[in-house]
This record gives sequence, C-alpha cells and structure tokens, in this order.
Amino acid sequence: MSGQRLKLQFQRLYNHFGGDSTETNLQDIAEVLFCTRRNVRMVINKMVTKGWIDWQPAVGRGKQSRLIFNNTDSELQLQHARKLVAEGKLEPALATLDHNAEKLVQLIQEQLGISHHQGRQIVRLPYYRSFENITPLKPLRRSEQHLVRQIFSGLTQLNEEKGEEETVIGDIAHSWEAITPRHWRFYLRPAIRFHDGRLLDSHDIFETFKQVKQLSLFAHIDDVSSPHTNIIDFYLTQDDYRFPDLLANTSAMIQPANHAVLPDYETFPIGTGPYKVVANDKQRFKLEAFEHYFGFRALSDVVEVWMLNHFAACYLQPTLDDKLESHAQISSRLSMDQGCTFLLLNRISGLAQHSEWLAYFQSRLYSLNVMREMDLTKTGDFKLFNAYGLLPGWIHIQQLTETVAIPNKRVVTLAYQHEHPIYPYIASLIENILIKDGIRLKIIELSYEDIILGKQAEKIDIWLNGMSLGSNRDDAILAWLHNFNHIQRVMPTDEFKQLQQVISEWRSTPNMAFPSDIIGQTLSQTGQTIPLFHNWLGVNDNVQLQDMESNLLGWFDFKSVWSKPQTS
Repeated sequence: MSGQRLKLQFQRLYNHFGGDSTETNLQDIAEVLFCTRRNVRMVINKMVTKGWIDWQPAVGRGKQSRLIFNNTDSELQLQHARKLVAEGKLEPALATLDHNAEKLVQLIQEQLGISHHQGRQIVRLPYYRSFENITPLKPLRRSEQHLVRQIFSGLTQLNEEKGEEETVIGDIAHSWEAITPRHWRFYLRPAIRFHDGRLLDSHDIFETFKQVKQLSLFAHIDDVSSPHTNIIDFYLTQDDYRFPDLLANTSAMIQPANHAVLPDYETFPIGTGPYKVVANDKQRFKLEAFEHYFGFRALSDVVEVWMLNHFAACYLQPTLDDKLESHAQISSRLSMDQGCTFLLLNRISGLAQHSEWLAYFQSRLYSLNVMREMDLTKTGDFKLFNAYGLLPGWIHIQQLTETVAIPNKRVVTLAYQHEHPIYPYIASLIENILIKDGIRLKIIELSYEDIILGKQAEKIDIWLNGMSLGSNRDDAILAWLHNFNHIQRVMPTDEFKQLQQVISEWRSTPNMAFPSDIIGQTLSQTGQTIPLFHNWLGVNDNVQLQDMESNLLGWFDFKSVWSKPQTS
C-alpha cells in the first residue's frame, strides 16, 4: 500500500470516528475502509508502526477492541507537507495544505538555515526571485555573478580570503608568464573535469575565448593556441602587462566547447567549479558539492536557495524571522557596496543629447534632491546613503548653482529592470520631482538582459540602474564600463574614445596606476551618469556559521562555511 493511500485510509477512519478514541472491531473498520478483514489488519499494523494510532485488541469472544488516535488529520497533513517542503516540492506541499500559503511559509521557515541529513551539511537560504540565467557570457546581476563563481572556474581568480589583498591567483592555470607583453603563456592543472564527468581540454578554452574576445573588454585578444598539452598561449594586438588580472573576470570563465547545443544549459550550466547545479526553477535553486573539483572540496554539501514572495531582499540571511533585530544595525559581516544606484542618460538619441535637457536633469535628479522626497519607512533596511560619485569615497558631481530653464517637452521615458525591490519606489520619487515642473514620466520595466543589450534604447531617455563591482580593486570598474557596450551605446563617441585611450595606455605601461579617477570624473561631470545612492550589503549574522564572511557581492563563499558541532 502506498503512503498516500494509507493517509487517505487514516483520514477516512479519523473522519468516521470524529478523531475520538473509541470501542470498535475489525468488521466495523472493514466497512468504513471498504476492504476485507485481512486487509484491515494490515492497514492497522501499518498505522500503528507509523505512530498514527494505537490498537488495543480485545481478549475474548464478542469483546470490543480499542482504537486510539495519536494524530489528528491536520497533524498528519502537516507532517506530509513538511516532508514535501524538505524535498523542495513546494507546489505539492501547498496543495496538501489546501493552498494555505501562510502555513507553507511557516514550514519553509522551519527548514531554513543549517541542517544535517545523513552526514551531509545543508545550507538553505531565502531569496526574493529566481535565477533564470547563470552562465558567464550573459549579462549578470549581482547575485548571478556570485553563483557563476561557485559553478565555473577561470584560468585565474581573485584571492578573496579575509584580510588578504585582492591579488590574482591561479585557478585552472597554476602558473603563467609573459613571453612578451603581447604573448602570455598559461600552464594548466591536469585532469580537470566538468560536472558531467568529461575532462577539460584545450578545445574548451579555444571555444570559450572565441566568444569572449567578441566583448570590448577582451577585444585585444588576437589568437589562442596550445603548443603543448596543458599549455595555453594568448597572442594580443597590444601590450598588456596585466592580462592575467583580466582573465579573472567572470566573463572569461571556461565553459564546455559544446555548451551551445546542450539542452537547458542556461538553467543547468556545466562548469568545473566547486558546485554543480541539480535543481533550478521558480521555487528552488539547489547546488551540490562537486566531488571531482580540482581545488579544496566544499565544506557545505548542499546549498539551496528558496524563492519566497515578499521576502525582504536587502540582506542575505540564512533564516527568516519576523523578529530579527540585527537589520537595525550594521553587522561586522556587512560591507559597503563597491557600486552605486545611478541614472544613465541617453546622450545619443535621448533628450539628454540636448544641452538644455542635460542641464535640467543634472539640476533636478541629483542624489540629495531625490532623498528629500524619500519616505524612509518605504526603503526597508537597504540603508541607502547619498552618492557624490559612482563609488563610495568618490566626489565627482558638480552641483549647478545657476537657475536652469524647464525644457518645453512634457514626457520623459525612464526604464529600469523588473524584479528589483527598490527601483519602482525610486522611480516614483523621480516622477514626483518632474511632475512639479509639469513633466510626465513614462516608465518601462525590462529584463536586465534587455537593458544591457540595448533593447528599445533609442526610445529611452534615462535608465535607472545599478552597478556592483564585487571587488575593491581600482581596475574593477573596467568590466562594468565595457559591459556589453551599455555605456558606449549612449555616450558621445569622442568622450568614450578618450576613456579607451587612457585605459589602453595603462594596459601597456608597467607600474602605472589605474586611471579610475579619470573614468569616474568623466562619467559624472559630463552628466553621462548621475550617481544617486550607495548602500550596505552582506550576510545577516544571526546564525552561528563558521567562516561566513560577506563578500562584495552581498553573498558568502558557500564552500568555506561550516557548522561547529555542539559538544557537552
């Protein structure tokens, strides 16, 4: 008899006797359950074994036995739903609970945090949205960047150990050397496997960089070859003394050569990193430790991210508790986001191509003016603070002191990415500011990928956007600046070329400081970007996890956290 069938039999028995302990016999029960006396004995024994009932058989002819219910029908229903939730089957669990969403949320709360099952450490985290794309060569939001780093490996990587300077260290490559500033050689670790068990070879690297060099950031890669097993040579069109640093970028992580023909690859990608994807839908994202990972084996065996509607998305937290008070203070595990919420103006085909509109936007939409409109009770725990430049500590904006005329046109089009917890509110603040001057704001919601790839770009005047560099390095802004030409597409050609020239000079000059100040100043003072807010991000530290340090993407390294056993 199946478990579901047995539950139905229990419900029928429970409902017939009203859940009350009673005097009865096998024949009466057989009539209630529509089965034979022989089957009744089997059903009763199974229910007794599961602890649902107690059965005290009568001694003597004509005597009545005693049936005692240890579980109510609702308790049994709850137990079954709890089991389904633990297995990640949220839709069947919701149906079991008669579509009572509040009960489902309560059961999910029980499962969050750290647990151990059959010797395996499981970390469960709540999040507010699903992950539709987690592959390196797609436009990636902050959380997707973190997940890609857990799934894939690059030739090099940034050292993100606590207290260490963010230097570039080996990953798939264990060593490298510059034959010349335009010829770099990388020595690969042997016997590296993808999550599907296949060995990585040079063809995977050739095919990866065939696509990677189509990006502006890597456009100076001319050719990639392999003169010998486990050796990869890069030939460049210009000197680059910092090429190994560039290869630590998320976009340069190695993918299987045949990934384009793999089914569901964007949802279930295959990398060589410490974790492999085993579940990914609108309710749950699940990673399992990859046993053949070439580095240190992950300490957490399973990491599950559960998507909960209306979950407060300001900080990542391993539990969900309405009484959490640590949101009210900055934890030692939180860090200042190396990034910014900003406005990107369309100075090619939008209103900002006209000087009067550019001056107007700068005079009305600067950070402090937007904050004046803000109701702090509606910003949750995001802990925003005003920005004077694209990164914390940068002071690049110029406050206009003269009176600016209000342009004639009465409609401005603003776009922002959907499924973002605070952009709709910020857009409403901008709308309030413009309406005071008789200007109507038209708002468009797009996917992050559509925004970065320029969908409807010619129709949009302003993008409300965000950047999060995930690193304290001065050159971290490079990847954002070249991100699928999102900035270049809407910036005057001569201005962007000047930035490219400065960057090219830095690449080809040993020991030259990265020109971050020039980049930030140019973008802010020309009005190409209007910085709005910085914020704190990180991991809520209300759970005792060892080595759970927030990284600069607002997450933590899954493979490094562990739970210390309780000892007497």
